[in-house]
Amino acid sequence: MSTITQSVDVAVPVRTAYNQWTQFESFPEFMEGVESIRQESDTMTHWKIKVGPAEREFDARITEQHPDERIAWSSVEGPKHAGVVTFHRLDEGHTRVNLQLDTDPEGFVENVADATGILSRRVKGDLKRFAEFIEQRGEESGSWRGDVPPSPTL
Repeated sequence: MSTITQSVDVAVPVRTAYNQWTQFESFPEFMEGVESIRQESDTMTHWKIKVGPAEREFDARITEQHPDERIAWSSVEGPKHAGVVTFHRLDEGHTRVNLQLDTDPEGFVENVADATGILSRRVKGDLKRFAEFIEQRGEESGSWRGDVPPSPTL
């Protein structure tokens, strides 16, 4: 299992950054290798991703979510990964977005991408593109303001 930690400062208020992040179906617009995400329910998403020639589909469950603070998730099947994104108010118009991703690469291509730092660079690029995406828009494309209490450890 590898842990990737990256952050980016965005020139929007924390509420705007958080609200946009809750719009999972927009992730392919700024996340490299994310083909599609379908929101199945308040806490379930279905992902289609591509790492080099390797294509994967999996479901991920939101395990904790608090508006303007954090969203945590874990895969339920398929590629094993879990993560948390947190939102930190820097001032009225600026937010720091921190992302921690724990991933267990499957197959040769994904293991090479992890070992050579490609996955870490991809996450860094995704966060940079998220900042550009929301800053250019100036406002979120939608929001989900619900609260998901922490899931008990299985």
